Amino acid sequence: MPNPIGFICVLAVVLAAPAVAHAAGSRSVEPLEVREVAPGVYAHQAPISAMDAASGGDIGNSGFIIGDEAVAVIDTGGAPIIGVRLKKAIEKVTDKPIRYVINTHEHPDHIFGNGAFVGPGVTFVGHRNLPRSMAVRGPLYIATLRKAMGEALIDDVKLVPPTLLVDIGHDVKLDLGHRIVDLRAWPPMHTDCDLTVFDEQTKTLFTGDLVFLQHVPVIDASVLGWIKAMPQLAAIPARLAVPGHGPVGVDWPQALAAEKTYFAKLTADLRGLLDRGADINEAAKTAGSSEAGKWQLFGIYNPRNATAGYAELEWK
Repeated sequence: MPNPIGFICVLAVVLAAPAVAHAAGSRSVEPLEVREVAPGVYAHQAPISAMDAASGGDIGNSGFIIGDEAVAVIDTGGAPIIGVRLKKAIEKVTDKPIRYVINTHEHPDHIFGNGAFVGPGVTFVGHRNLPRSMAVRGPLYIATLRKAMGEALIDDVKLVPPTLLVDIGHDVKLDLGHRIVDLRAWPPMHTDCDLTVFDEQTKTLFTGDLVFLQHVPVIDASVLGWIKAMPQLAAIPARLAVPGHGPVGVDWPQALAAEKTYFAKLTADLRGLLDRGADINEAAKTAGSSEAGKWQLFGIYNPRNATAGYAELEWK
C-alpha cells in the first residue's frame, strides 16, 4: 500500500495486553480462516478490499510457519482484532510457542495486528528501514485511518517496531527447529522496507506486497526499482508463493507474470506521455489504462501509481 500520494497506510505498535483484550471484545472471537499451502506452512487469504470500516481491517494476506520447536508469524493483519484471530488460528493448529513475528513492510494491513503477539520470548523482525518508516509515518496513518475505519477498529492500534533487523545483502536465517526460514531485505520497490520470507524446507515464499495478484499493484517507493529487482526476485528457488494480496499457494515464479506486464505497460505509457510533454494530470487519467480490466481496485490505485511513476521517470 502507499504514501501521501498513494494508499493510506498505518503502523501498528504495541503497548500492553489490555488493549488487545479490548480489541478482541469477547472470548467468542472466531479464529481467522487459514489453509495449509505446504506441510507446516499456513496462509490466510484476505478479501480484496479497500482499507475501510466494511473490511474490518482484513485486506492483507498473512500466515505462519511451524518448525519442530517454534512458530514464525508472517504479517498480522490490518486491525488488532485480526491479529487476535490469527493467533487463535495458530493455537488451533499447534501448541508450539510463537518465537518470531515478521513484518514484510510498514503498511497497516500487514502490521496492525502486531499487538496480539507481544509477550515474553517473542521477537519482532523486519527490514532495517522499518523502525524509521513506522516512526515517521505512523501518527499520520493512524489519524487518517481512524477516520476511514472508525475508532472501534483503530483505537487499540499501537506501534511494535522490530528489534531484529535485516540489512540489504545480508540475509538472516531463523531456525524454528529443523526448519530454516530465510529473510531477505530489498532495495526500494513497493516500499523502502520490503522483506521476503522463504521456507527452505517446502520452498514456499512469502512475498509481502512485492507480489500482487488480482489486486492492482501499488507503488509506494520506486517502480523502476521494482522492475530492476524482478529478475533477482524471480530467481529465488521457490515452488509456491503467498503474495501480499490475492490467491495464496500459487506457482512460482509464474506469480510474477501479471505484475510484470502491468509495470511494463504503465512505464511505457508514462515515457510516451513525458516525451510529448503531457502533464501529470493526463498521466493519472490515461497511463496504464489498457490494464484496467485485469485488476481489482484499479480506479483507486492506478491513478496514484501513474502519478508516482510520472514523478520518478521525469527525473530519469
